[in-house]
Amino acid sequence: MAQEKKPGAFARFTEKHAELWKFIKFAFASGGSSVVELIVHMLLLNYVFASLTAEAITNPTLNMIGITSQGYLYTYLISTAVGYGIAFVLNRKITFKADANPTVSMILYLIMVVFTIFANGWIGSAITTFAQAHALTGNLWDMVIKVVCMLIPTIWTYPCNRFIIHRKKKPAESDNTQT
Repeated sequence: MAQEKKPGAFARFTEKHAELWKFIKFAFASGGSSVVELIVHMLLLNYVFASLTAEAITNPTLNMIGITSQGYLYTYLISTAVGYGIAFVLNRKITFKADANPTVSMILYLIMVVFTIFANGWIGSAITTFAQAHALTGNLWDMVIKVVCMLIPTIWTYPCNRFIIHRKKKPAESDNTQT
């Protein structure tokens, strides 16, 4: 007779604290994608599009979210797309193991991302204005501001991802009728 194997401490923790475990996985997925986004952002800004940072953009909507040069626009679009793309896949497949319609999930995610970009732009602009007024400028401060602006949206991105975007289908009621 085979002896039943007891779950280990880690398995017991993740079972007992399932919601906390989801948040921890979300934090790692988001943190990992943010690190990739930050690396891509800094490489693009300082090397690939450095010459375009002198090319001003006077679009009021872009300026409102802190994009004032062509170099920064391209940097922001590419690094943000990379970061959010990685986060979507990791959270859908690993964190929440979602099985809801992927097209609907992507549309909902895109709506959340657009909101986050504008909210983040406003927050980043306010933080940047504060930093410049206190002579906190340069690559190090740009990176610090970017990290802070990546952390703040967790306030709404976790609940949106958990309860709206990456849902699991409700289990079907079992049919007890005999045919």
